[in-house]
Amino acid sequence: MTNEKLQARKTQVIARGQGNVYPVYVDHAKNAEIWDVEGKRYIDFGAGIAVSNTGHSHPKIIEAVKAQVDKFSHTCVMVNPYEVAVELAEKLTAIAPGPSAKKAIFVSTGAEAVENCVKIARAHTGRRGVIAFNGGFHGRTNLTMALTGKISPYKHLFGPFPGDIFHAPFPMDCHDVSVKSSLKALENLFKVDIAPSDVAAIIIEPVQGEGGFYAAPTEFLVALRKICDEHGIVLIADEIQTGFGRTGKMFNIEYSGVEPDLITMAKGIAGGFPIAAVVGKSEIMDAPLPGGLGGTYGGSPVACAAALAVLEIIEEENLVQRSNEIGALFNANLTQLQGQYPELILDVRNKGSMIAIELVKNGDAEQPNTALTQAIIANAANYGLVLLACGFYGNVIRFLPALTISDEIVEEGLASFVRLFEDLASK
Repeated sequence: MTNEKLQARKTQVIARGQGNVYPVYVDHAKNAEIWDVEGKRYIDFGAGIAVSNTGHSHPKIIEAVKAQVDKFSHTCVMVNPYEVAVELAEKLTAIAPGPSAKKAIFVSTGAEAVENCVKIARAHTGRRGVIAFNGGFHGRTNLTMALTGKISPYKHLFGPFPGDIFHAPFPMDCHDVSVKSSLKALENLFKVDIAPSDVAAIIIEPVQGEGGFYAAPTEFLVALRKICDEHGIVLIADEIQTGFGRTGKMFNIEYSGVEPDLITMAKGIAGGFPIAAVVGKSEIMDAPLPGGLGGTYGGSPVACAAALAVLEIIEEENLVQRSNEIGALFNANLTQLQGQYPELILDVRNKGSMIAIELVKNGDAEQPNTALTQAIIANAANYGLVLLACGFYGNVIRFLPALTISDEIVEEGLASFVRLFEDLASK
């Protein structure tokens, strides 16, 4: 079987809306490497969009999953619960940022986690409004699309969206959006569109994912916590892409010292098995009535077993610290490349192993180089790489390597990326 033949088959039976970045079909994968059906090897700098933080096919996860499947694969945690779900909830509430007593719920996807945060916040406050930020990404369901602060491709053709959703600017120094101006816009929102006494929640990614890997300044997060406390608003930290060691902390919001009221968890939680969670302050989490939260597959026992293995791997292999080491290695190499191409690379930024370069024309932040970004992604497979793009203007290359990747593979992959970049930059 070839990649071309499989792509032709896919085109016939899978809707075009669920497209694929690469016409490369995986046969097997190990840690940070993928082999396709034709036997070609790729270095994976995407990790399934920050899902395989513990690498592909980690033996500890395989063992845990096999042991659970031997026992049972499903009963529904809302019908006949099981110990692995209780144990996972105990561990997640223990590692969640802040001193408050916590509780958890399990769902299947990150978008579900976000939706349930909104439900919980509305039940707790009795209010309607939710504020999100420009450039933020919170999912592809109808409600989470409304929260997402980017039209194409996520919202285009899919309206109408739920009401009572509002957006404010996200602070980005390299684009002249200051903390002060963002807070001023939020204050203006309270005067023009919705009173703070009508706002149930403010949701923010501590580092924007699809928006371009911009980190929210500590000053901004502290100010949001103060605003939420002053007005009785629930502060939601969307840590779906930033969690489980990705940014050099277990959760990125730890850098700020801010305790969110609710936190979403998914992606890197279970090494590729579909599970997500909401963890938050107990008195807020208990606002919905019994039966108001849940879902058939939420808290799958197989996924819970995988997630418990992931937490053990993160601790035993010291992956939070390793994330910082990997990020430093990427940053050093990419900063050197920026020095060679200052007119094309506006910024190199990372929090741990959440790494990005922003591409522009003529060194101008107001001239996003979307064409070069698209060309890099389109040609990455020819250089043995899996890469992802993001950004409000589609001009950011993001690197999300497994936290278990070796220095040797990082260096090999970066050398390939430099060749790719130089070949395209010279055209």
